[in-house]
Amino acid sequence: MSIVGYARVSSSSQNLAVQEEQLAEAGCEKIFAEKVTGTTRDDRLALADCLDWVREGDTLVVTRLDRLARSGRDLHDIIAHLSDKRVGFRCLQQGAVDTTTSMGKLILSILGAVAEFETDIRKERQREGIERAKAAGVYQGRRSTIDPAQVRSLRDQGLGATKIAQKLGIARASVYRALKDEAVFVA
Repeated sequence: MSIVGYARVSSSSQNLAVQEEQLAEAGCEKIFAEKVTGTTRDDRLALADCLDWVREGDTLVVTRLDRLARSGRDLHDIIAHLSDKRVGFRCLQQGAVDTTTSMGKLILSILGAVAEFETDIRKERQREGIERAKAAGVYQGRRSTIDPAQVRSLRDQGLGATKIAQKLGIARASVYRALKDEAVFVA
């Protein structure tokens, strides 16, 4: 039976050290850590490795619930996966969260709903701020990182959308968007 830790921060400019120290102090023998957004489970390779690595009788520990999941659905899916493997779950800062007890399961559900609510509220405030900025003529959106003239030049050299995208390090859909005002583009 192992105590396994999982640490996550949302961006590369943030530091994992505090979480890793707390997990080590909690007795974690192995810690999986990553710097990636938690709004979805896509691209969370360390989490996938962690969930694959834990075995029956192990306990997965996180410092805060929002480090594991930002949506109630993801949280419940992860906890269900752990339960299927007979792996316990504990959250350090929300100490009552311990899936080996009925009360811990109830508290986990409540806190998961709160975490999802916080994410929704933050997105709502961001949308409202953008709308106010647009109305005031301040918000211009993100600047384009793609030069349509460069895309057209490569197209004129006979390159297809896939080759242009590879050469410029952009998505193929971006090539089509850059050329949307042009005649039909054949890839």
